[in-house]
Amino acid sequence: MALLEVKNLKVDFDTQDGVVHAVRDLSYTLEKGKTLAIVGESGSGKTQGAFALMGLLPKNGRATGSIRFDGKEILNLPLRELNRYRAERIGIIFQDPMTSLNPYMRISRQMTEVLEHHKGMSRSEALAESVRFLDAVRIPDAKNRVHMYPHEFSGGMRQRVMIAMALLCGPELLIADEPTTALDVTVQAEIIDLLVDLQEDFHASIILITHDLGIVAGTCEDTLVMFNGEVMEYRKTEELFANPEHAYTKGLLSAVPRLDQKVERLSTVSYEFMAGARKA
Repeated sequence: MALLEVKNLKVDFDTQDGVVHAVRDLSYTLEKGKTLAIVGESGSGKTQGAFALMGLLPKNGRATGSIRFDGKEILNLPLRELNRYRAERIGIIFQDPMTSLNPYMRISRQMTEVLEHHKGMSRSEALAESVRFLDAVRIPDAKNRVHMYPHEFSGGMRQRVMIAMALLCGPELLIADEPTTALDVTVQAEIIDLLVDLQEDFHASIILITHDLGIVAGTCEDTLVMFNGEVMEYRKTEELFANPEHAYTKGLLSAVPRLDQKVERLSTVSYEFMAGARKA
């Protein structure tokens, strides 16, 4: 059964230089308990499509089309109605945990206020629940570290805090927007493994937004490739990796280094190549 259905989504921004078409006719379906990867380079429209879903576009942005969550249209809902979905049924992990977390507030308060507001918990109940979720994302000594400030955590630990916060209200859909950005390779693997384990534990559907095809294989059932706001290819992940059909997808895959191949020069996706890919 489809949990999320996005049809012909368009996101435009009014600027001093005219209208910027950030997303053009984006369509996909996500079933309950499944994982979808949305892949593309920076500026391809991946994040803006997610922000439209969450109602987080800036004032100069507008979205048209259709986004149905569990059968109900949620695109451009009034704020009060949208807040019933955000956090409680749809959670998001933002790109940079250092700028997403409030540097002036302890982790404990940033987590407990979510539970107090959305779940009506008391401060002590919310604190106990926050510690439980920090334990779930494998933060050592969570009972004491919950009272620390964001700068006292490493990048990987801050990302784990963001994951815990996104899961606090038990959302059915979790949007992970570049969850491994600025992390070293070892920590990246740990974060992806953690998301996979948490999905099994919490039975959530996941949209994994990334520019790194290397973290998609083996973790996502379906993959959607974007370039310049448009869908280049949308297929089962295994099929896409085994036999990419679009020129742009082929270019992205060829740019990923492989251990079983020796090359003197890494492949790149040039602007000339991308222009040709869009016409393909």
